[in-house]
Amino acid sequence: MIVITAPTGNIGRHLLARLLGSAPAAGERLRVVMRDPARLPAAARGRVEVVTGSHGEAAVLDRAFDGADAVFWLVPPDASRPPEEAFSGFTRPAAEALAAHRVGRVVGVSALGRGTPLAGRAGLVTASLAMDDLIAGTGVAYRALACPSFFENLLEEAASIRERGVFTDTADPGRKAPMVAAADIAAAAAGLLLDRSWTGTGSVPVLGPRDLSPDDLARVMTAQLGRHVRYRRQRLGELYGALVGHGLDEAFVRGLVDMKRAKEEGLDAGVARTAETASPTGFEEWCARTLRPAVLG
Repeated sequence: MIVITAPTGNIGRHLLARLLGSAPAAGERLRVVMRDPARLPAAARGRVEVVTGSHGEAAVLDRAFDGADAVFWLVPPDASRPPEEAFSGFTRPAAEALAAHRVGRVVGVSALGRGTPLAGRAGLVTASLAMDDLIAGTGVAYRALACPSFFENLLEEAASIRERGVFTDTADPGRKAPMVAAADIAAAAAGLLLDRSWTGTGSVPVLGPRDLSPDDLARVMTAQLGRHVRYRRQRLGELYGALVGHGLDEAFVRGLVDMKRAKEEGLDAGVARTAETASPTGFEEWCARTLRPAVLG
């Protein structure tokens, strides 16, 4: 039994589709945990078991993990709480349920940076790494998918790109860094969930095919969208003020700002891209398949 949390999110929907369409998964029982079963894709209905509720609640997890031998764990974004509460606080009931039900393996979505000097002051990333330690401490076999920034973050900029030809972030325009498509993270997760040979704990970097700068992103978007797209760099202080002004939790916003500062200082640069850590989806392909419909309709 494989349990999938957040099955309709950016990663979870790709993972569910991949497992449902995978020959190696043909004999697997799949169970999903979701607040609203009506959002389950039509192709999955009748083929997966649904546990209704939040995967941050102990009673829901007690039902979800019963009989499970593998779990895909993803913490949903929550800007209403400080980072430690948003990650480890949300995950603590799961850690207890994993131990109680003797789940064998867990694959979680986490971040790059473990073992670097920046890991202890990287805000949301620091909180994510602490969540990994909490899960690993239960005794399960655990693999943390160590991810850089997602291409999908740019979907939040779709309206600005459409209306003004501008996307905004805090990175230096020329600073190259790894980026990855959610579908590639899902592919890595599927491979691990179907593989019963691994034990112990560790990280699995998923780095995308090449490093990209904001200027690179602008050039590719301009070509793919057929309209000029430019990058606007936002100061960290400006970002902090804007998000707090919108009512987000101040500690969470500080965690976001600290993460962006750490990334600017090289947090994501500590893992070499190899055949094992690279993933296939290029930004050009992702733009054509995902961003272009979101911007142009």
